[in-house]
Amino acid sequence: MVRQPAEHKVYAHARLRRLRREHGMNQVDMARALGISTSYANQIEQSQRPLTAPVLLRIAEVFGVDAEFFSEAGEDRLATDLRTALADEACGVALPTAEEISEAARDHPEVARALVALHRRYRDAAEQAAALAAPGTGGGNLLPGEPHDQVRDFFYAHHNHFEPLDTEAEQLAAALELRPGRAVDRLTARLAGQHGVHVVQAASGRSADARRYDPDAGLLFLSPWLNDGQRAFQLATQLALLEHGPLLGRLADSAGELTSPESSALARIGLANYFAGALLMPYTAFHTTAEEVRYDIELLSARFGVGFETVCHRLSALQRSGSRGVPFSFLRVDRAGNISKRQSATDFHFSRLGGTCPLWTVYEAFSSPGRILTQVAEMPDGKRYFWIARTITRGGFGHHAPRAEFAVALGCELRHAHRLVYTEGIALDDPRAATPIGLGCRICERRDCAQRARPPAGGRLAIDPDRRTYVPYAVETHAP
Repeated sequence: MVRQPAEHKVYAHARLRRLRREHGMNQVDMARALGISTSYANQIEQSQRPLTAPVLLRIAEVFGVDAEFFSEAGEDRLATDLRTALADEACGVALPTAEEISEAARDHPEVARALVALHRRYRDAAEQAAALAAPGTGGGNLLPGEPHDQVRDFFYAHHNHFEPLDTEAEQLAAALELRPGRAVDRLTARLAGQHGVHVVQAASGRSADARRYDPDAGLLFLSPWLNDGQRAFQLATQLALLEHGPLLGRLADSAGELTSPESSALARIGLANYFAGALLMPYTAFHTTAEEVRYDIELLSARFGVGFETVCHRLSALQRSGSRGVPFSFLRVDRAGNISKRQSATDFHFSRLGGTCPLWTVYEAFSSPGRILTQVAEMPDGKRYFWIARTITRGGFGHHAPRAEFAVALGCELRHAHRLVYTEGIALDDPRAATPIGLGCRICERRDCAQRARPPAGGRLAIDPDRRTYVPYAVETHAP
C-alpha cells in the first residue's frame, strides 16, 4: 500500500481573487456569497489563512468551478517553467532559490507567466537571429515561435482534454453504432453518404502519407500499409475535419498560444486526431473498461482495435469532470532524445532546455525492443512518479522499406500507481525502489549524479587534478 502524503494547507489567494474579479464582486459580496466573514475573506486573499474543505466546496458551488481548480499542479508547472527561463545562461541573471520561485508562481502568477513568455520569445528571436547571421542565409524578418512548439504548449495548457470533442465523438459513435475493431465499414459509409467522399487505396511506394484528401475529386487516399485500426483512425480524422471543422477552429482560435496561421492549422489537425481517438474509444466505455482491466494497455488495444501508442495517447486524456481516469503524462521520443509528442494531465513538466534525463526509463526501452519496462522515478523536489515505457516501430513493409523507431512512455504520480496492473509485485513505498531523475542537466539540482553532462545553472564542474577528469557534481572542491 502506498503511503499517502500528509495533507497540506491550500493557499489559493491569487486564484480566488481572480475568480472574484471575474464575477464582478468585491470582498464583501464574496464573503456574503460564501457564508464567511469579510475579515476571513480578506485574510484568505492576503495569504494569511488557508482554504478549508467546506469553503473550497462552497467556492466550487458559488463560482461554478471544479475543485481541481485549486490544485497546485498549475503552480508547479508554472514554477518549473519559470525556473527553466531564469536558469538560461544566456539571460545572465542569478538564479533565485526554489522557494522564491515557487512563491512567485503562487503569489504573482500573471507576472511569472509574462516572464516565461518573454523568455520564450527571446529564445525564438535569438535562434532565428543566429540562423540569419549564418553565411549565405540572406536575411529576412524574424518569425514567431515554431508552430510545433506552440501546438504542444496549447495541448499542455489544456491538460490534453477537450470536453466538447469528447461529447461530440461519443454521440457520433452511438449514432453510427460503432463496434470496437469493426469501425472501418461504418466510417467509410458515413464519408460516402454524408460527404460524397470515396475511400481508395493509394498506390504503394508513391507517398509516405497515411492519408491524403483530394476535395476536388472527392477522394480520400489511404496508405496500403495501414492495418484496420490505423485505417479507422485516419477515416475518423477526416470525418472530424469535414463534420466538425467550425468546432475545431473555435477551439484552436481561442488559444492565445497560437500566434501564426501555421500553428493554428496544425492545432486543428491535432484536435481532429483527438476527435478520432475519442470516436474509436468513446469516453464512458473506454474509461469503464480501463478501470476494469487496471489500465492494461495491451488488453485495451485488443478490445478497441487500435495500437499501443493510440491507447496511451487516449489514456492521457481521461479528465472529464466527475469521471476522471488516472491523470497520466504521455510522451514519444526517438533515440536522440527528441520529443515528438508530449501530453500531460498532471503536473509533470517536460524540459525545454538541455534535453531530458538519460536515467529515465523511456530511453532504456530502446535496449529492450517490444518489452514493457517500469520505473519508479523521483524528481529533485521529492515527487515520485510511476512510468511504463515500450518501443514502437513505424514504417512500411519489405526489406528496403524505411522504418522509424520510437519509445512511448506513460506516467502518473505515485499515489495513483496502485490502480495500474503494472505495479503488481513492486514495492512502491520503498524509497530504495525509486530512481532519482531530473528535468535535464541544465536545471536539475542533483549534484551527485554520475550521468551529469553539464553543470546546473549557476554552478561549475570542478576539475580533479589527480584523475584529470571533471568532478560529476557542480560544487567546486578545494581538496589538498
